[in-house]
Amino acid sequence: MTRLISTLKDMAAFALECERDGLSVGFVPTMGALHEGHISLIRKARAENARVVVSIFVNPIQFCAREDFSEYPRNLDGDMKLCSMEKADIVFAPSIAEMYPRGFETYIDQEELPNRMCGLVRPGHFRGVMTVVAKLLNIVRPTVAYFGQKDYQQCAVVKRMAQDLSMNVQVSVEPTVRAQDGLALSSRNQRLGPRQRRDAVCLHKSLQLAAELVRAGKTSVSFVVRKMRTLLLAVRGLKIDYIVFANPGTLV
Repeated sequence: MTRLISTLKDMAAFALECERDGLSVGFVPTMGALHEGHISLIRKARAENARVVVSIFVNPIQFCAREDFSEYPRNLDGDMKLCSMEKADIVFAPSIAEMYPRGFETYIDQEELPNRMCGLVRPGHFRGVMTVVAKLLNIVRPTVAYFGQKDYQQCAVVKRMAQDLSMNVQVSVEPTVRAQDGLALSSRNQRLGPRQRRDAVCLHKSLQLAAELVRAGKTSVSFVVRKMRTLLLAVRGLKIDYIVFANPGTLV
């Protein structure tokens, strides 16, 4: 039976108990509204560790102005059932006041990685991500933390943070889980209307097109980007934030 913990004190006590008993802890940090992508991470954590902790916390400080914090899908009861089915030991679901008590003023940031790609159109987003992930890692004290490759820039930022701050945790990045039509699974997909959901497949199709062009010997970045833009902009109302070919480690 999965246990629900909502306070930092109780979560820290569980972490210390695991440490004392020499038990490895697999940790899956999430914002809830769990789907098969999250479940794949929980299963990986379950297969590789003695204990599994899943956090569910919609982190307000990683949402930029005009983003969807208030509308972000939330379903703690459903998430608890899924975690129980997957034999997670703990669901850690703290309140905002528990994570950011009155007077909170310490944040974590980086010089380079957050200032590319998503960071250019979501100012402050990665500062919020790094701060909450660092807090969660300090509280849960896992052996391994599992992230989905779908959020590639986030994974790069978190791995760099763990390395730079000498955090005693392994960051494991697992393959993206996709729907049958190729769209990457995401909690936010619940907010798409039927037409938007159909149109969203163009993201996967544009990536497939790029891969096909490169395999065919078309290695001019400007040429591949132009072809991707043409495919994407055929979708009515679509706005492109960025198309980037980058070094996988530095994002340059």
